[in-house]
Amino acid sequence: MKKNKITFTIDGFNIETEEGTTILEAALENGIYIPNLCYSPQLKPYGACRLCLVENDDGRLVTSCETIAQEGMNIKSESEAVNKVRRLVAELLIANHEMDCLTCAKNNECKLQEIASYLGIQRDDLGSLRCSTIDLERDESNPFFDRDLKKCILCGICVRTCSEMLGVNAVDFGFRGCNTKITTFADRPIMESACVSCGECVVRCPVGALVSKNSPKPSREVKSTCPYCGVGCSIYLGVRGNEITGVRADPDNKVNKGNLCVKGRFGYKFINHPDRLTSPLIKRNGKFEEVSWDEALDFIAQNLEKYKGDNFAAISSARCTNEDNYALQKFTRVVMGTNNVDNCARSCHAPSVAGLARSMGSGAMSNSIDEIPDADCLFIIGTNATASYPVIGMRMIEAAKKGKKLIVADPREIQLSKYADVFLKHNPGTDVALLMGMMRVIIDEGLYDSSFVDERTENFDEFKKSLEEFDLDSVEEITGVNKEEIREAARLYASTKPASILYSLGITEHSHGTDNVFALSNLALLTGNIGKPSTGVNPIRGQNNVQGSCDMGCLPDSYPGYQKVDDPQVYKKFEEMWGCELDKSVGLKMPFVIGASSLGTVKALYIMGENPVLSEPDSSSIIKSLENLDFLIVQDIFMTETARMADVVLPAASYAEKDGTFTNAERRIQRVRKAIEPVGESRADWEITCEIAKKMGTEGFEFKDASSIVDELASVAPIFGGITYSRIEEGGIQWPCIDEKDQGTPILHVEKFATESGKGKFIPLHYRPPAELPDEEYPLLLTTGRSIYHYHTTTMTGAADGLVELYGDDPVEINPEDAAELGLENGDIVKVTSRRGEVKTRVEVTDMSPKGVVFMTFHFGETPTNVLTSPAMDPISNTPEFKVCAVKVEKE
Repeated sequence: MKKNKITFTIDGFNIETEEGTTILEAALENGIYIPNLCYSPQLKPYGACRLCLVENDDGRLVTSCETIAQEGMNIKSESEAVNKVRRLVAELLIANHEMDCLTCAKNNECKLQEIASYLGIQRDDLGSLRCSTIDLERDESNPFFDRDLKKCILCGICVRTCSEMLGVNAVDFGFRGCNTKITTFADRPIMESACVSCGECVVRCPVGALVSKNSPKPSREVKSTCPYCGVGCSIYLGVRGNEITGVRADPDNKVNKGNLCVKGRFGYKFINHPDRLTSPLIKRNGKFEEVSWDEALDFIAQNLEKYKGDNFAAISSARCTNEDNYALQKFTRVVMGTNNVDNCARSCHAPSVAGLARSMGSGAMSNSIDEIPDADCLFIIGTNATASYPVIGMRMIEAAKKGKKLIVADPREIQLSKYADVFLKHNPGTDVALLMGMMRVIIDEGLYDSSFVDERTENFDEFKKSLEEFDLDSVEEITGVNKEEIREAARLYASTKPASILYSLGITEHSHGTDNVFALSNLALLTGNIGKPSTGVNPIRGQNNVQGSCDMGCLPDSYPGYQKVDDPQVYKKFEEMWGCELDKSVGLKMPFVIGASSLGTVKALYIMGENPVLSEPDSSSIIKSLENLDFLIVQDIFMTETARMADVVLPAASYAEKDGTFTNAERRIQRVRKAIEPVGESRADWEITCEIAKKMGTEGFEFKDASSIVDELASVAPIFGGITYSRIEEGGIQWPCIDEKDQGTPILHVEKFATESGKGKFIPLHYRPPAELPDEEYPLLLTTGRSIYHYHTTTMTGAADGLVELYGDDPVEINPEDAAELGLENGDIVKVTSRRGEVKTRVEVTDMSPKGVVFMTFHFGETPTNVLTSPAMDPISNTPEFKVCAVKVEKE
């Protein structure tokens, strides 16, 4: 919404700004310097330092960071009264501050130093002041930053950042008078506090009280995109020589707006890690030998010639660029003659793609990340965003702090549940019953949007009939949620608009995951919360390019841009453009290639940047499948658990060593830029794949660079028709983008849905329980998730020692009542056993998990959690049920 403009003067200069802007903000926008220390653009005005004082028409001194500019106001930023107060405040701060500027990490970046210079303060000016620097021990406990409270000026920026933006409240003001300091609970070291090490306070600290460790100044910076979760934060890589020395957030990017999480800011050490793969390897007599690229490529080409057709399959990577993924799916189809290509979305968001495509015509996030704080109601279900997608978590907390309504549904008491107006703590795997129960209330009480339903949807009557089995008594029994809470949530969501649904793997990783997605789609359609700002059904993607790997056609049923492989018009077009005959049948999905459901038809497998030995369910079956292959190629940056099983291992370049693009959760295609040369002999993934294709005598892989791959993509997939590198240089573009005049699509389904009829489709549903529930032998229910400190199987984050120091294993979290019944205490070593296997780990007693439910992350090979998980699949998407399996826990 555009705001009215006002005009006022500062020091005689006319200033135009928007209504509601503070004097300080208006001054800084117009290049007028007003000294300040406690101001930060993303925090509420505080007025603590008193350095930003200005003089108004009445001759009063007011804090410019708190005072809203008014039409016709006349402000003096320089006057005798202003400078007298400013100078005294600054001199007092300096007198009580360690003056080791030359050796301070903040030298030339310190705002106190800047202010002293601006005011012309000299050392002699401090002679009459009593210096009283408190002798406080430096806190070096955190692996990424140090705290030196002798340099603290009590501006409160760190306290406010931690409270307002993160909702963590790890630090606060403590003690009194001249003993006041920023402290943790019980004044313990920062490592023993609730701090999540995101570094947001460090980058905002105006002085040297908070400084990053071991972060040499870069000689240059290269703009890129974070390689971790699906938020797609824009970053600057600090470069010195051929080494990445640090990461800072892009303050101007629309997605992250200058924010980063602990992984994005500090998890870059994998790039120059000494354990990186640097040469091609061929396994001979059970041992790997280094070989030249020519020998490795010849060896691969000769072997793959024997496995063309359905004996071959490829698994692409959500960690690789769009260009890498495009090349691999094209190789699979054009060179190997099969549609047997899939990616890790099969194990996470395939139900989103299948479910939303059927009901709305597109399986992607319908709205944009920056709309989240403006939704009047957020329905957050099946996602622990503050741990898995921390920057989106910040936007959710921002919404809560603005007074927006939050409905949180989760089996565990996650951080966001503390902000919820309604917290629905439902039994794992009962989402369909919960959501259908809410919709029963909405229809019974006449709260649905009848005009939207009539004009823009179909199949409503059949859907309405399916609600008959979901009376609230039955729903309460199934979900474990009090029916009055269900009724309250339903009324709140239906009556508070705009309302946005945000979800992730807690919805999709079930044997009924697609039904869960259908239920969320039904809810949005029923209330008309779709096709408008700050509404929609929004799956949050877990990995940096899981959206892109699907977009590029790394799916057994779809070419790039979700064009179906068995549609005659589509495959004829691709045959003409690619100059070959293509397979007309849908290929195998990943579970039918490897794992308990493997059909055994695939004899040669090409895995790019994935580690299924740790990431897939029932991993013992995965290992058996890989052992049964005739030929396995693994292309990666480290020797992973999967790579160790390969016949050939190819060294790939990291994201910092190649050009390309990632597509984030909101469909935004953003640039990845080469910052350093590839380590050793490593090469970009797309280059390797194209070299194999050329060795096998196939044309169409002579791409001169990454941008030429995107040019081909635009020519074959209409939804990317307007995407070129030149157009996405700054902030990226959200697809669909059909031509070069199209500015992209921040909101889907505005006028019509992408379905055949143009209408959203209601899907009738029935409740199906999880495939495996606790019993006498296995009395506990295991659900899995992520830690804020790690990413997937720690291939990258495990190479950052600081992240491992913060979180170094996968404990089993257990409710205090269950722990007492089993005689367990914090730190005890236990054996966790399911019907498929067992792992040994330590116990963490916590009331985050409800009684009867235990929780584990799946990051570390030392505790391979997915030995335990169930291969039971959703029948539509074939996504495994990671979120529910029966286990027992026994003390060792």
